[in-house]
Amino acid sequence: MKKAYTLIFGLAVNAFLVSPAGTLAGESPALPVFRPEPPGITLAGTIEMAKVRRPALRSASAIVADLSDGSVLYEKNSDAVVPIASITKLMTSMVVLDAGQDFEEELTVTRDDVDRIRWSASRLPVGSRLKRGDMLRLALMASENRAASALARHYPGGKAEFVKTMNRKAGELGLRGTVFFDPTGISARNVSTARDLVELISEAATYPTIRTFSTTEKYKVEVKGRTREFGNTNALVRNDNWRIDVSKTGFIHEAGKCLVMQTWIAERPLVIVLLDSWGKLTPMGDANRIRKWLERVVNGRQI
Repeated sequence: MKKAYTLIFGLAVNAFLVSPAGTLAGESPALPVFRPEPPGITLAGTIEMAKVRRPALRSASAIVADLSDGSVLYEKNSDAVVPIASITKLMTSMVVLDAGQDFEEELTVTRDDVDRIRWSASRLPVGSRLKRGDMLRLALMASENRAASALARHYPGGKAEFVKTMNRKAGELGLRGTVFFDPTGISARNVSTARDLVELISEAATYPTIRTFSTTEKYKVEVKGRTREFGNTNALVRNDNWRIDVSKTGFIHEAGKCLVMQTWIAERPLVIVLLDSWGKLTPMGDANRIRKWLERVVNGRQI
């Protein structure tokens, strides 16, 4: 439990600095200020001393990392290579933002964007035209597969080059258990580990646009002359008790229910990764179990 990532220490700083990539024109994000504990006091150390019973999570694979010092607070099958479904879209978004393409350019959903593997539902019918920025927001907050596919098709070199760039970036980040075959997460061959995803989420948190779009509660767009409202697939972003900076959910049968977040608990910046959960609310339930456990530790209440 005392294992620490050498790279997270750097990412913990990056998560609270604004990088040029991923910043919307005129956007001045108010990033949270982290105030560390006095030297020698860590949440991981407090957990060890408190001997508070760790939560029994229902997710098959999970990890909780403290970005203030890079320590791992909880892990369960964190090195298992498993399908990650739409968690994929965090990498998709970074590749889109790195390319620096015009957010105002209109993209069209075509038959090439229709899911022909699972025939998943979409609220963006063929022929829908949206600005690139709106496509990206819907891919992140509402997990719209057709939006993610359209973004990849309009990348220089097309979808094949887009996926190559996703894998190249994964390599640059040192994600050894991570491979991508499509930009949506529909493919069960898109795999990663809970440990890798800590690094992926920490990197995604350095993009202000991802922070904003992934945590948008509701958003309206005009689709073929009609206004449609899209909601965030993570109900916790609408919960005032949670402070969430980056969020993404995912689901396909092979991956189960997945939830990843960069959030704040007990005034600590944390990454929570929950993979392969079953039951509609199981990932949210596990997230709440983690939160209650850490708050008990900090408040000194043993169970």
